[in-house]
Amino acid sequence: MLQVDITISQGTSDLLASLKSDAKPEEKLDFVKNKIREFFNLKNINFLFGSGTSSGAIPTMDGLFKELKFDKKKEVDEKEEFECIVNKVGKNLEATLEVMYSARTYYDGILTDDESVEEYKKLYNRLIHRIEEYIFNSINVDMAKDASKKVLGYYKTFYQKIALRNKDLSRIRVFTTNNDLFNETALDSLNIHYINGFGGGLRKYFNPALFNYTWSKRMDTSIDKYEPVENMVYLYKIHGSINWQETEHKMNNYFNIEELSPQQVSPEKSVLIYPTPTKQDKSLGVPYVDLFREFQNKLLEPHSVLFVIGYGFNDRHVNDIIYRALATNSTINVVIFSKKPEEDEKTKKPIFFINDNRIFTISGKVWNEVQDERGEITKNNERTINYFDYIVDELLPNLDSFRKEENMLEEFVKQLNETKTV
Repeated sequence: MLQVDITISQGTSDLLASLKSDAKPEEKLDFVKNKIREFFNLKNINFLFGSGTSSGAIPTMDGLFKELKFDKKKEVDEKEEFECIVNKVGKNLEATLEVMYSARTYYDGILTDDESVEEYKKLYNRLIHRIEEYIFNSINVDMAKDASKKVLGYYKTFYQKIALRNKDLSRIRVFTTNNDLFNETALDSLNIHYINGFGGGLRKYFNPALFNYTWSKRMDTSIDKYEPVENMVYLYKIHGSINWQETEHKMNNYFNIEELSPQQVSPEKSVLIYPTPTKQDKSLGVPYVDLFREFQNKLLEPHSVLFVIGYGFNDRHVNDIIYRALATNSTINVVIFSKKPEEDEKTKKPIFFINDNRIFTISGKVWNEVQDERGEITKNNERTINYFDYIVDELLPNLDSFRKEENMLEEFVKQLNETKTV
């Protein structure tokens, strides 16, 4: 028997309170699904992805901290300094990096011939480089591994459901703080067109003007009549990507950011925004100032909705844009798939505590109750509805026409390949 313990709030009001007190679990779940479907009637659909959407394949910050190891023979000084900082700030990789950046800045500012100061400069440079390289390599996951395949499946389901929209409505926009390549891999495997700000042929360079373009198809061969293709999305990686790097080969492009294939990537020239105290400052540089400007402008468009998935509201520079949109755009709605934080986080995450009818939060669990042979009731197949896997499997509206078309194409390619091998 299906059981639910779910919450859907509008501002600080419980929307499920409008249902009858004896409403069945299925009715409560359908209420949530129908509410989400309503938002897809709006002209402008935006998504904000955080680390939670790639969880399972990409380690969390806590997971990264636990897996970080130093060479006991070659990195003795680094290990000792790292542990000393951890003892003061706790087991938090971002807080640890913050101390390291501050220490490096401090020692860089000391004008002296003291060799110990120079040694500390080198030590902190090595530590920062070591940890950032470790984070980079942890993000650059092997897509052939089982964990990656599972997460990639969720991304593919997501795009299968949302990519196809009426041509009179805006294309879907996905903003993400993630640096991994799950979005691009899913889109490529589904043959869905996407614009991510990079254009070119052999070498692809960043050009924010591309976000004003769209893919179109010719409707009449005798006249110049075009209309936008339905299966297309805009992808904005607002914290960068593991396959972006600085380049000296600018060609005819003002921007010196190049997109590489996954096989070419390396951490040395990476332009990622790492989880450090400089990330807000770095967001003001190229190409991030342009990406954040796009994020801000899109949220100011009338009749818009922003679905927030897997994002914990821990980045002030991202939060400020959402708050600014709510303060200036009366027609925007923000739908947050997340459990409401504890009261002590009210000052850090005020959006969950504001009584505003444009802010919706959705969270909870669903499970089946099973009675065993002894008559005892146990939970079976419990799932969290605000997690990415459940959202894409159960809550997002399903665009059957695109799924059927995609399955037909996949079946054709499969049979063609089988025929060739006979």
